[in-house]
Amino acid sequence: MSESLQINGVEIEATFAEAFDMKATRIIITADDQQWADEAAAAMTGFGTSVIACKIEIDVERRLQPNQTPDGRPGVAILAFAVSGSELEKQIPVRAGQCVLTCPTTALFAGIDGDAATLPKRIPLGKTLRYFGDGHQISKIIGGQRFWRVPVMDGEFLCAHDVGRVDGIGGGNFLLMADSMRAATSACRAAVAAIKDLPGVITPFPGGATRSGSKVGSKYKTLMASTNEAYSPALLGWPPKANSTGDSASDQSALSDDIRAVLEVVIDGMSFDLIADAMRVGIHAACDAGGGNGLLRVTAGNYGGKLGRHHFKLAEILK
Repeated sequence: MSESLQINGVEIEATFAEAFDMKATRIIITADDQQWADEAAAAMTGFGTSVIACKIEIDVERRLQPNQTPDGRPGVAILAFAVSGSELEKQIPVRAGQCVLTCPTTALFAGIDGDAATLPKRIPLGKTLRYFGDGHQISKIIGGQRFWRVPVMDGEFLCAHDVGRVDGIGGGNFLLMADSMRAATSACRAAVAAIKDLPGVITPFPGGATRSGSKVGSKYKTLMASTNEAYSPALLGWPPKANSTGDSASDQSALSDDIRAVLEVVIDGMSFDLIADAMRVGIHAACDAGGGNGLLRVTAGNYGGKLGRHHFKLAEILK
């Protein structure tokens, strides 16, 4: 495919999204009804948009019907990603204890098949949370897996002992450039809705989108990331800034004068192929909704291929 690739009149730039190795896990929350399961999931995934400050990227993968859960109740599958296994081992038990143990009627299960022999890298669940039982907790082995039963005020909290940790990928992305915020919003919501029920991926930012696309580093030494001014319509036409030597630097805007809003969809996933499929589905949905309605271009964020080994080339994904 060439630089002239278009979908429904929307230009697709010949570039790639750059993504990074991460550690990942899946857990399953069940409850007496879907609302309790959703409430626990919403609390557990809060403040989990970016590893830059949240240290974890975590979101609902999908809702589960009773015939899809270990205990035959309504549930939610959650995916979580971090840059290290130790960070997942820190974040998951704390969030589970404060957000799932506390929520009425819930239970917590491992969402990745495999025991300590097949998946030796483990993240504690009941192994840590059992101590809330103050000595009244008991364990059971069911189907070769250890569970803990912790007495609480509505009966018992049932929790898997631990869950396996696997390799994942974070940072698949595409950027939607439109002539208005309304057009960008419409295209973005169509993309996220299309991705929402795909297995093995999440879009961790609010509503699946971020307006604060970032670059590595900052003029302020305390920041590891800062605004990607090349995609800020507010900076179109501003005088060039001086570079690090004090000389005038050229204007680095990546936008044309007709672009008034840019939204980025970031995707984390359990494999390269799952992220590539989500990008393909999301971009097509965005172009179907936004072509002729203000969506003008689609591109992707990268750092020249220097920081992440996973490169999602738009032309190849959209073949």
